Amino acid sequence: MPKNIEVEIRSFITKGKYNELLEFFNQNAELTKEDFQETHYFDCEQDLRIQKNNSGSKIWLKKGQLHDDAREEIEIKTNKNDFENLQKLFKTLGHNIEIKWLRNRNQFNWQEIKVCLDYTKGYGYIIELEKMSNEEEKEKTLEELKQKLQELNIPLTSKQEFENKFQYYKENWRELI
Repeated sequence: MPKNIEVEIRSFITKGKYNELLEFFNQNAELTKEDFQETHYFDCEQDLRIQKNNSGSKIWLKKGQLHDDAREEIEIKTNKNDFENLQKLFKTLGHNIEIKWLRNRNQFNWQEIKVCLDYTKGYGYIIELEKMSNEEEKEKTLEELKQKLQELNIPLTSKQEFENKFQYYKENWRELI
């Protein structure tokens, strides 16, 4: 079975916890990426995005709802220089930018789990644990990620808290960034 289901959990953390985790993962995991990302979410029914980062650009669509634990993901990578054309393409198709995110990301491979430590301007500090799975094993994978978060002494942030903070950011992102 192809592993095309992204299983992820995330929690808000303090700046102090972020710095502590950054030190921990630098010592106990493989740093795979340090990145600055500019991501645009579009005003359409699907979770459609474009992103420019240090290494390139991409278009991607995540099926399901925004804060679901497991969603199918479709991703198309392009050159970094293509980002302006991607913006023009989606604007021409009638899609406007609904939200813009500016994020610094440190990504690690830790015990076969992708760990992202993020600081998003105007939004805060977040840890995200992610692992690819298939439909049959996604619940088992989710439990594994929850256990790893507990091992790090980080409480899982509720979906409701993420939704509330997301809605606030969505309404105020222009002022926050």
